[in-house]
Amino acid sequence: MSDTPAAVPVSFAEFPAVTTAEWQARLARDLKGQDPATLRWPLPDGFSVEPFYHREALAALGGAPVPLPHPVTPWLNVPTLTVTAGDGRPQIDQAAAALARGADGVHFILSRTGEFAVHYLAEMLPLATTFVGYTVTAAPDALLSQLVEAAPGTALRGFLRFAPGPVPEGAELADYRAALRRCVSLTTAMPDFRALAVNGAFFGNRGATATQQIAFSLNTAAALLAELPTDDISAAQVAATLHVHMAVAPSYFPEMAKLRALRRLWATLLHGFGLPASLHANLRVHALTSSWAQTTLDPHTNLLRHTTEAMSAVLGGADSLSVAAFDCVFAEANEFSARLARNLSVLLREEAGLGLVQDPAAGSYFLETLTDQLAQEAWTLFQRMEAAGGLPAARAQMLDEIKAVATETFRRIASGQQVIVGTNRFQNPQEQFSFHPKKLLRSAEFDVTRAAYPTEVLRLATALHFERREKKSKRAAVVLLGTNTNQIILEQFLNMLQPHERPEIAASHPPGTLSVLYSSPEEATLMYATPEQFQKFARFIYQIPTEKQHFIPPALLSSDMATLHEAVRVFGFKEMKVQGYTTEEVLARLQGR
Repeated sequence: MSDTPAAVPVSFAEFPAVTTAEWQARLARDLKGQDPATLRWPLPDGFSVEPFYHREALAALGGAPVPLPHPVTPWLNVPTLTVTAGDGRPQIDQAAAALARGADGVHFILSRTGEFAVHYLAEMLPLATTFVGYTVTAAPDALLSQLVEAAPGTALRGFLRFAPGPVPEGAELADYRAALRRCVSLTTAMPDFRALAVNGAFFGNRGATATQQIAFSLNTAAALLAELPTDDISAAQVAATLHVHMAVAPSYFPEMAKLRALRRLWATLLHGFGLPASLHANLRVHALTSSWAQTTLDPHTNLLRHTTEAMSAVLGGADSLSVAAFDCVFAEANEFSARLARNLSVLLREEAGLGLVQDPAAGSYFLETLTDQLAQEAWTLFQRMEAAGGLPAARAQMLDEIKAVATETFRRIASGQQVIVGTNRFQNPQEQFSFHPKKLLRSAEFDVTRAAYPTEVLRLATALHFERREKKSKRAAVVLLGTNTNQIILEQFLNMLQPHERPEIAASHPPGTLSVLYSSPEEATLMYATPEQFQKFARFIYQIPTEKQHFIPPALLSSDMATLHEAVRVFGFKEMKVQGYTTEEVLARLQGR
């Protein structure tokens, strides 16, 4: 006889129903006269979340929505491997090892498509059964042709993402129509391979709100659906090969609702193009943990962020998930952090059982309402961008709107309204960096677009200055603090100043200029310069000829003191005035010294 207890119906009949009025009365009592409106949670999307929701919330939506289409099997655990040089054989070997240790697929980011060892890939990873994604910056059709040649007669599994430059896919569509159409033709008979990407992560990793990410992703998809069909390629074929990449940030419930709202609006978008509803159910969403939220200070906190991001992704209905290594911003790829990232999905699936339920958020008063609000706001924004010409015409407007949101985020972080644990609050004053700040700031790969960067760079630059002073270094340095670091100085130092001194520092950094720190053993000076001034200055220090048009200055430039001091003077850097305080005193106070 089995000792497993028999299943019995679950009933809560012994608990009396509680009305909304009763909940509100209890809330008012517990708040002891405080206005319940103070518990509202304002979102950057322009609306607020209520303190609680009750059954009336679903009635306002016209009843409980139908659960969203969801992967039949749990999400795929797909680590990302970057191939910066060479033919990628070491990364292919790493992929094979990862597949033997809990991964379900792999995503290669390729810097040089033509050098990738496609035949070795087909030998090591059976392409008929292995889920493989590829991100390329050029010739996507050429890579697909090589894959077809390396595995003739094989229906590939995975995806292809073509990211031609620092613009969202669809923004420069005219230059790549032929290549993308060939990708569609090559993969039409491969239902498990999606060759056209809608890269919502492009927007999310620049600080876009959830609403903006959804809306601008739909604008990208609309551009592809409008521009790629021909007499030989139907809109349905294009739609069938589309998939969406979304970056998931640490805001747990809104990020979950973001993916759900995207799926709902995808159906609306396809309906607008006259496409069958079955294509909506076939949408695949590849989620990745957000680089926007990554930090270099107290970096193990990234493990906590990645956990909530991964949970939001899979509970929101992602089909595949890439979790970044917690130290990827500053460290070379290593097996320890890669294993932690890979095992996060395994833990959520095998131990937490998060893949056992279809659309687990369905029916939640709160999440259904939040999903509906995000969908409404995103659709309105999508329509506004389409009215402005869609992509590529509205690209500049989209990026300006994201920049405005990101700037507000920087301000909130600087003022402490938005907390980044270990960076702008609960810092470890005795933290020993596991990286070399000087090397990191000089690295062209250092991601300066992240939310934490302005706070990080000020602390790193300050640490370098004090180190240089203690060692009596005979060289001087200029550190580019960026456009938003001055806000941190204002917000954190302003309250230490006398009221009559505050307007001076507030006015000493004109709009559109960059903050820089000039540091020598004798002094440290906060300065500002226009982007053009700093570009010319960096070219002079690094002896970059003017005919080399593409040059991105590093954040840290150093030279002998005489040369650097004279260059700062010649190129017109101006000192930020702080009445009665030296730069060193400002930096010491900001460091808590």
